[in-house]
Amino acid sequence: MYNGPFPGPDDGVTNMKLKTVRVKNFKCVKDSTEFGVDPKVTCLVGKNESGKTAILQAVEKLNPLNAAKGKFDGLDYPRSEWSEYQESGRTDDAIVTTWELEDADVSAVQKLVGEGVLPSKELVIKKGYYADWHWTIEVDEAQAFQNFLAAANLHEEERAVLAAAGSFKAAAAQLNAKKAQAKEGAETLSPREQTVLANLARFGKSLRAWEPVTSELFKRLPKMVYFDQYFRMPGQVSLADLEARAEAKDEPGNQVFLALLAMIGHKPEDLKNIGQFETLTAELEAASNRLTRDIFSFWSQNKNLEVQFLFTQGMPNDPPPFNSGQIMRTRIKNLRHGVSTSFDERSTGFVWFFSFLVWFSQVRKHYGDNLVILLDEPGLALHAKAQADLLRYIDKKLSTYQVIYSTHSPFMIDSGNLLRVRTVEDVFLPGQDGDEDQDLGTKVGDQVLSTDSDTLFPLRACLGYEITQTLFVGEHALLVEGPSELLYLPWFSRKLLSLDRTGLDRRWSLTPCGGIDKIPAFLSLFSGQKLHIATLVDYAVGQKKKVEQMLRSKLLQDGHVLTADVYAEQEQADIEDVIGREAYVALVNACYGLQAEKMLSAEKPVDAPMRCVQEAELTVDGFDHFRPAEFLTKQGLDFQVPGLEKALDRFEVLFRDLNALLPKA
Repeated sequence: MYNGPFPGPDDGVTNMKLKTVRVKNFKCVKDSTEFGVDPKVTCLVGKNESGKTAILQAVEKLNPLNAAKGKFDGLDYPRSEWSEYQESGRTDDAIVTTWELEDADVSAVQKLVGEGVLPSKELVIKKGYYADWHWTIEVDEAQAFQNFLAAANLHEEERAVLAAAGSFKAAAAQLNAKKAQAKEGAETLSPREQTVLANLARFGKSLRAWEPVTSELFKRLPKMVYFDQYFRMPGQVSLADLEARAEAKDEPGNQVFLALLAMIGHKPEDLKNIGQFETLTAELEAASNRLTRDIFSFWSQNKNLEVQFLFTQGMPNDPPPFNSGQIMRTRIKNLRHGVSTSFDERSTGFVWFFSFLVWFSQVRKHYGDNLVILLDEPGLALHAKAQADLLRYIDKKLSTYQVIYSTHSPFMIDSGNLLRVRTVEDVFLPGQDGDEDQDLGTKVGDQVLSTDSDTLFPLRACLGYEITQTLFVGEHALLVEGPSELLYLPWFSRKLLSLDRTGLDRRWSLTPCGGIDKIPAFLSLFSGQKLHIATLVDYAVGQKKKVEQMLRSKLLQDGHVLTADVYAEQEQADIEDVIGREAYVALVNACYGLQAEKMLSAEKPVDAPMRCVQEAELTVDGFDHFRPAEFLTKQGLDFQVPGLEKALDRFEVLFRDLNALLPKA
């Protein structure tokens, strides 16, 4: 355990990487189990109250920006077990982390103790309900001692004597004993030995290489930077109030404001001493231009905005404390409309995004690049597209650091990097057969294998959205209602083409939507992808209004809604009616192998429904719409049924109409 002071990190140095985290006995977390941390970005996914915030806060305490936030105390311990813990007298760990040393870390250690002292690059750092950090790292003390002697300016006989001691501690004892003898007139230490004895002091009281090694690595331990929804800069700040209240500068919003002032190299008291209007204006405009450029390179919601900073006198009728003294105001100007509004009146999502960029720019300026960034529900109030902007910002700008963020939004999950996702859930196992219930607390899963559907919902939604983006495999999409059309249309197209007749143009990509009710949703979802879309839908009682709505839809071009009734030449029709009753009845009879007494008759019964598929549903036990289509495709193009020629005529007309909607090849 290292008990020394905490020096600051070396600016601009890429140091050790966090590999794994395990949180124990902290708030709602009894034991998270060990979970891996991605070298760049790790996403904690879980529902509300699952413990995501507790995980991030525990990680922050390992080495926070504000040292006062680094202590684990009794209020952090799980309340249900606090009394038992106090009585036990234990000093439990709260966070256990493993780190992978970078080459720069090893090089820094080698400058102190030479090469070959670190057999492994793995480092374990623990912190908990005790005074200091606990470190575990393998150090080859014998090699360090050999390196020390090799670098010492000693005569060979002096080096041989100390080498026989075998360790720093034994060598120090030997030199101190020799030094003590000098008081009695015996042999004194040579100047070379005196230098060696002085140099041994850097190995601390323990006289082990472990101490300077851990001290150096401690300096290189990244700072944990935690940012949540409360860090939102206010749109106006009273400098008098900021000076008058001792606690004002510690408030999260004012911390962001102070970071903003730091961007122009000032403290609050400096603003009052700037005696020239032009000087102050120039500095504020420089800051606003920089922020405008940085923010709107990633903020795609509205590019016609500009950040403005004003330093004004308080007005008498404004609410206190903004009614007197000097007030710093932040406003956002809409360049298209020519008006500006107070920063406080902008959307919560924009305020968060702005505040984070301001605050983080100063954290980086002050602490360098040696950071681990912890974002608690970033972009919670952002529109889905703006969340995608934030995800892009994290991946492009922040992933030079290690980033751990929590979310329950599917739009904050990178579907291309699902291995970055860790599921977080509060596990409770009801007792069975008289056993007690087990409240296991928050668990973090490494393999995205949670069994809780609520926990997995954002992942499913993310994947579902991503999959829908790939449903259209071509520029020209033909939406159909179900899977039967996926088989009937290609079969009849191939049959017609084999007869040198008109088939369906290969440029059409068939996509099932699951029914006419879902086609408008598909149209809305894909309308922005510059696709050419047409639809082929059934036409039955109750669907007339839905078809008319699609015909009027701005999402489809004129004439791009085709209905089966037109080609079946009857008032109500499905794709099966385009095949025709005679051919379809023969197909169903063959598909199900119906005997004479159960066969559908070639002549339509008087009381039969207009749509032939409805008649099959009423007549054939266990009838399935898809089965006849599947049966037809398995028979090949030589398959013949009565009425097939008329069916081919109808499909040829349909294909000609569809092909006419395509641009000329």
